[in-house]
Amino acid sequence: SNLGITYTHEHVLARPAGDWARGDTDLVLDDEERAAGELEAFRSVAGGTIVDATTAELGRDAEGLRRLAQRTGVNIVASTGHVCEEYWRGALSLPSERQLAERFISDLTRGFDGTEVRAGVIKVGSSLGGPTETERRLIRAGTAAQRATGAPITTHTTAGTGAIEQVRALEEAGADLSRVCVGHLDRRLVWSEHLAVAETGVFLGYDCIGKEQYQPDAERVRFILRLVDEGFGGRILLAGDMARRRYLRAWGGGPGYPYIAGEFADRLRAAGLDDTSVRRLLVDNPAGFLAWD
Repeated sequence: SNLGITYTHEHVLARPAGDWARGDTDLVLDDEERAAGELEAFRSVAGGTIVDATTAELGRDAEGLRRLAQRTGVNIVASTGHVCEEYWRGALSLPSERQLAERFISDLTRGFDGTEVRAGVIKVGSSLGGPTETERRLIRAGTAAQRATGAPITTHTTAGTGAIEQVRALEEAGADLSRVCVGHLDRRLVWSEHLAVAETGVFLGYDCIGKEQYQPDAERVRFILRLVDEGFGGRILLAGDMARRRYLRAWGGGPGYPYIAGEFADRLRAAGLDDTSVRRLLVDNPAGFLAWD
């Protein structure tokens, strides 16, 4: 009830260590002053909560997130888990499935990275076209942690591909699909695929809003309204996944954190959504998703 407007997939602080990111300084979000400025801009449009989807291989920073939450008044929900093989290659080696599950449960219930800061969501991911065998092991470990704690699972799909394959892997592992958000679906706007994913009962992550190089926001608006018309308005989560300096105003880029709660929400209203429906997307849906079952 205290979350307010919530973006369910962002990266407040990040220092990626994997081979894929080596030398790409655009991905390094290591300045707390700038991060505080971006969060304060979010507060200026009534923003309340950010889910920081940064995992260990992306440079998760427990104390930094705590300092920023205390300084800005924005709730920050941290993540446990991992992304996909491309992201951790060169940064870490995954232990056994049982050890992974135990680590995730500890992160959720006791604290991570030697602190008392606890994660609020479990992150898993899959490669282009769907999960590899190693990623299926990660999915099973994440599912075991969900079953032990009731925490929600948020996912990474590579370029929005392999979403239904990822859902089936979660289902086979025994995940509660009503507590899963399949991420980055708006990187690939294929209606039949989105409808098939929606019909499984998961949340749909439209979390690349503002990234016009992948899909125009006008198409994102059209798909969201179509999902609402089909009865899935209660299963959509919004964010920007603004994991690069060039997306953030505090680093001299854009559109920045105010965009979704401001301009994008106005575009949804102009396209026909009423205020109640917009509030559901920004406030009610993420509150339901993030509450542990």
